Amino acid sequence: MSQLTIGRVAQAAGVGVETVRFYERKGLVDQPRIKAPFREYPPETIDRIRFIKRAQELGFTLAEVEQLLSIADNPGSSKREVKQLAGQKLSEIRQKIDDLKRLADTLDSLYEKCSGHGALEDCPIILSILPAEK
Repeated sequence: MSQLTIGRVAQAAGVGVETVRFYERKGLVDQPRIKAPFREYPPETIDRIRFIKRAQELGFTLAEVEQLLSIADNPGSSKREVKQLAGQKLSEIRQKIDDLKRLADTLDSLYEKCSGHGALEDCPIILSILPAEK
């Protein structure tokens, strides 16, 4: 395999070069070996970046991804730790879904109340957004 430069790692992992650098600065990806004139990455870096991106797609924050990586990197870790993190994330996601459903119901109601014609002064959408008078 040819040298794994930052460009090749980024392309293989499906991210930009700046993303690789960002993950390095955050300590999520190890700094590469310096072999003049390039910095060379081990092949595992690609899988690690893919892991990070997939975890983010599942809703995990970078801090949570760092926890997951720490667990995955520690042979003494247990599934219980991973399940606990996933359970917390699932609870947060369900709460966000509930909040979004309430927002959608409210906006749907306001949308139905608005005729879309006439003067703005009695628009139910605008009136609901304006601060209440004291």
